[in-house]
Amino acid sequence: MFTGIVESVGIVKGTVRRGEDVLLGISTSMGLGDIKVGDSVAVSGACLTVVEVANGSFSADVSAETLAKTTLRALKIGDRVNLEKALKLDSFLGGHFVLGHVDCVGDIREKRERSNSIVLGVEIGKEQGRYIVQKGSVAVDGISLTVNKYEKNRFYVNIIPHTARETTLGLKKAGDPVNVETDILGKYVEKFTHPDSSIDADFLSEHGFLK
Repeated sequence: MFTGIVESVGIVKGTVRRGEDVLLGISTSMGLGDIKVGDSVAVSGACLTVVEVANGSFSADVSAETLAKTTLRALKIGDRVNLEKALKLDSFLGGHFVLGHVDCVGDIREKRERSNSIVLGVEIGKEQGRYIVQKGSVAVDGISLTVNKYEKNRFYVNIIPHTARETTLGLKKAGDPVNVETDILGKYVEKFTHPDSSIDADFLSEHGFLK
């Protein structure tokens, strides 16, 4: 699990095909002293398992499923990626709960400046759009952001100068794809309120949630 607070921007130094999978090598200035083989790192929002750590870089396997569902399939040597280590129990939760399970690839349809910030309009499918709510949370390329508004399958987020400088979002332009993970809380609410769910008003009242 992650928070959507990017710790560093890494640089892709190698992509090696292994059948339908890829071995991805990334160099980074992020401290790797507490990272070991088997640990998780979010790479532009996708949770990957570290298989090697050495000399300021790490390698991770990217499965065929992850390649199919994220922008990682298009990475090439020299590309920049957002990095975040997995959340520890004593860590400060500065963003929101991010699983690193990308829901879809969205397309940046708008990019405009407003005061000192940047407003991005990201278009996604209707299936994922039902989990987007105004003033709710969304992860874009692994970055925890607040939804300004959502309309016609497009959500808008504000990128402050710090985020633009310290992540890859400052380099993005209209037409670029981004990884999108919607808020897991919305998915649980939908499941619990589904007609087939055993959770209803009586259940909530019985367990002290309603008076």
